[in-house]
Amino acid sequence: MLDTINVLVEIKRLLKDETIVFEEEVQSLWSGYGQIIRCRSKSSGNCYIVKVIAPENAGTHPRGWNTSASHQRKIKSYQVEANFYQHYAHIANAPLINSGLESNCKVPQLFASYTDTSSHCTLLIMEDLDDAGFFERKERADWNSLRVAIRWLAYFHAKFMGNPATNLWETGTYWHLATRQDELMSMQNSEFKKHAYLIDQALNNASFQTLLHGDAKFENLCFHPSGEQVAAVDFQYIGRGSGVKDLAYLVGSCLDEDKLIEFDGLILDEYLTQLKQALVANNNSLDFDTLAEETTQLYPIAWADFYRFLLGWNPQSWKVCDYLKQKSQIGLNSLLK
Repeated sequence: MLDTINVLVEIKRLLKDETIVFEEEVQSLWSGYGQIIRCRSKSSGNCYIVKVIAPENAGTHPRGWNTSASHQRKIKSYQVEANFYQHYAHIANAPLINSGLESNCKVPQLFASYTDTSSHCTLLIMEDLDDAGFFERKERADWNSLRVAIRWLAYFHAKFMGNPATNLWETGTYWHLATRQDELMSMQNSEFKKHAYLIDQALNNASFQTLLHGDAKFENLCFHPSGEQVAAVDFQYIGRGSGVKDLAYLVGSCLDEDKLIEFDGLILDEYLTQLKQALVANNNSLDFDTLAEETTQLYPIAWADFYRFLLGWNPQSWKVCDYLKQKSQIGLNSLLK
């Protein structure tokens, strides 16, 4: 348990509000790297979500990945997340250029932040999405909630198409090969281990690259009860890449196999439809036909990339199903022609 009293003193200083009170711990961070807490201002009534990142409190990884590489990856991931909220979040939330309407890719507004460089302890004081009306959480998707989530991805990707990802991850997603050498070494021999670098290279060489959320699962989405709006949190693994990496991961982490099969013919078409609309709304005139062709080609390769990671990290994961295997094989086969 972190020293809530000292954290609260720092929050009051950063917000210049002595009436801030601690309300509750929302959750602990992965492997004990800190906490997320909720605070409230007694004077204004405003609620805040505070992400308290304290690497010195880190414990045991729940799956046993307690290597130096794993620790350094997590340290950098929190630095990247702070950079995103400080320098990119306002862009995501900015109204659409052509209409002035909402961005369709809402993220929490950052109010204040602080990092102690000696301890790597960081405080991120952000908008409370529950208080803003985004209080519904979903573990699994029906088509409508998935459609809204896909729209969020499409508008986010359109907003940051071509962005160089300064001070973010050079390559987005938490499972990309450069940071998962331990998992690669632990894999049983297979085509996906043999051709891991080929899969990775195909995605990294995409002509159309954007900023990827990097961990776009339903647990990181906050839904509005209207059923037509969603916001996203947890930007530790944001970086450059083809949007299909976010898309494959999103649907693979929120749909069971029956739903994956049922929605198979809808998912990519929905993403491309929303992406085209989002690019127009953001006044981006790139060659969409070429983008759509590349996206279609890379989509099954993105599945193969995530399958490669799962085979090293947790081959017993519920996400490993026949649909994933078949989609991944299609992607790999396309590279081996």
